[in-house]
Amino acid sequence: MPEQSTQQASAARARALDAIIIGAGFGGMYALHLLRGLGLSARVYDDATSVGGTWSWNRYPGARVDFPGGPYYCYTFSEELVREWDWAETQPDQPSVLAYLNYVADKFDLRRDIELQTRVTSAQYDEATQRWTVETNHGARVSAQFLICAVGTLSAANRPNIPGLDSFAGECYHTGHWPHEKVDFTGKRVGIIGTGSSGVQAIPIMAREAAHLTVFQRTPQYTIPAGNRPLDPAVTRQTRDNWPQVRQQMIESPFGAPFVPSTRSALDDTPEQRKALYETHWQKGGLGIAFDSYHDILFEQAANHTLADFVRSKIGQIVRDPTIAKKLMPDYLIGTKRQILDSGYYETFNRDNVNLVDLRDDPIQAITPGGVRTRSGEHPLDMLVLATGYDAITGALQNLNPRGRGGVTLKQQWAERFNTYLGMAIPGFPNLFMIHGPETPSVLFNMPLGAELEGEWIRDCIRYLREHRLGAIEPAPGVETAWGEEVAEVASHTLFPLTESWYTGANIPGKHRQFAVHMGGPRYFQKLSKVAGKGYEGFALEPELRAPAAARS
Repeated sequence: MPEQSTQQASAARARALDAIIIGAGFGGMYALHLLRGLGLSARVYDDATSVGGTWSWNRYPGARVDFPGGPYYCYTFSEELVREWDWAETQPDQPSVLAYLNYVADKFDLRRDIELQTRVTSAQYDEATQRWTVETNHGARVSAQFLICAVGTLSAANRPNIPGLDSFAGECYHTGHWPHEKVDFTGKRVGIIGTGSSGVQAIPIMAREAAHLTVFQRTPQYTIPAGNRPLDPAVTRQTRDNWPQVRQQMIESPFGAPFVPSTRSALDDTPEQRKALYETHWQKGGLGIAFDSYHDILFEQAANHTLADFVRSKIGQIVRDPTIAKKLMPDYLIGTKRQILDSGYYETFNRDNVNLVDLRDDPIQAITPGGVRTRSGEHPLDMLVLATGYDAITGALQNLNPRGRGGVTLKQQWAERFNTYLGMAIPGFPNLFMIHGPETPSVLFNMPLGAELEGEWIRDCIRYLREHRLGAIEPAPGVETAWGEEVAEVASHTLFPLTESWYTGANIPGKHRQFAVHMGGPRYFQKLSKVAGKGYEGFALEPELRAPAAARS
């Protein structure tokens, strides 16, 4: 049977829906809620055991929101929801966020259309029917006109390619796939590789419980006190009383935060004034020191150096051993890697049971059954924790590897660069939408709010197609080039591209370098509205074709 006929027969046998959504985190759950509002049939598939996306997988000790939390890192579309959910802390922990997302799933009756512990193993577009057909690990086959990928930016765990890793005889865990049951560090020799966000959050807790902790540091981090504390009821009350204005401020903020950004330059103040302001933010905790102190910290190197020098001085003050303190001091521009919040991270290195191994000077040669062997010798371990991060932003999409027009896979399409239009759609992949895809603000914007705004754009686009009897939408030829140039141009006005980070793909061997985040904030979402207002300018719209009866049912 010819390939096209085989695809049509397969689609005809599949269960027919209007939309398939992959991922049951903030983005996927809201997309389901929105599409139901259009009267469409949709189903969400997720490999996790619970709704929650990254908050279901990342159960490692110390996992917390590192954005301004409480009533800001949450859904904003429902004022009723804002009023009835009480956040306990300024930086909610993983169990709190997961409980919140389960509450949302129940409140909006989402569970009946969410299939958990189900992994989508293939997704293929059929040009003749203008539909996607997906298969799951349970053997189910489902077809739909629209495929919405809400697979998450930090969900494809990066397992490092270290010789001998599989030979380790002790317990071994990745922070991105942490067990549901409590992991007991008591009395054990624990090693952790990686000091990114998950490592920095977990290390102080593991150090308090383990007999000995060896930290294998690949790159030193600028980390700022989280200042986590009980949420002031007055803040909650004020936020609720002024919710429309608070939400609008978040939408208009460069990073989706509920604060008016500073208009002062770090170079306007004297060194004494700057130090006093930084000290105030340091004592308070949170991201304000980087994003609310001065407007040019992330745009001017001279301004950036003032804050970087301040944090390095803090490391020197906190860590008693000057040799260890020096190893913990970064030498890149602050804020251009993911800005981390911590709870006692630097203080941990004053403990007698903690050892720091700087892998830049003493690299790992192999993992052995009994521990980690570096150039200087063997480090005996009972437990090894991999805090080695993710193939960020694009990894989960490439693991899905859908097939678009002509059977072209996403890996083939993205072999040289991550081509998108608006970060929402991919050339050659009709009716496929992404939430927090590459070339959206994604990880550098309030992610729940960004997911809402992108989800609402997808809903409006689908409604437009239905109202105009259009069967397919995809980027017009060539628009991805101009869009990529815009993303690069916006980023070029910041300091972010000057640092090797997972924003650029530098943490994954062999991954091509591309700064895949749109730094425009509100400007990006204004662009989405403008494109929609012009009848989806830049997209090729295809008339509705007559589909097989099973696909129309």
